[in-house]
Amino acid sequence: METNQQIISDLKGLINIINDGKEGYASASETTDSIELKAVFLKYSAQRAGYALELKQHIAQHGGDSDNEEGGILGALHRTWIDIKQALSSKEDEAILSAIETGEKAAIEKYDKALEDYTSHADHIVLLQRQRTGILEALKEIETYRLRLAH
Repeated sequence: METNQQIISDLKGLINIINDGKEGYASASETTDSIELKAVFLKYSAQRAGYALELKQHIAQHGGDSDNEEGGILGALHRTWIDIKQALSSKEDEAILSAIETGEKAAIEKYDKALEDYTSHADHIVLLQRQRTGILEALKEIETYRLRLAH
């Protein structure tokens, strides 16, 4: 596969998992009764929407286009966010947080894979690193809330 096509493909894969996260957080915010968690979930849903826009701009710079507003249709690890939907049906915040953790870890793995190919992604490596850091910070905050609820 030509490098440019590979870059576009990698970035579209990241958009898929970012959109899964955006949808997962939005659904979680509608389900929880906790005002505090609702605010956290909405914050990260908005963050992911911004990340997707940034990635789409880089796809455009490489001559591709992505009008995808949703997550991966048949995602390998993207669909870990389905766990959130199952957790949502239980309406238990701890289960919701645990499912979000799984999704965030999957997103970090996907970013790590893209970041391994440093030369192909050189023109947007800083963007990918910044977004990965944002996801990691979200993961840490979600873990903190879950641990607090577990005790």
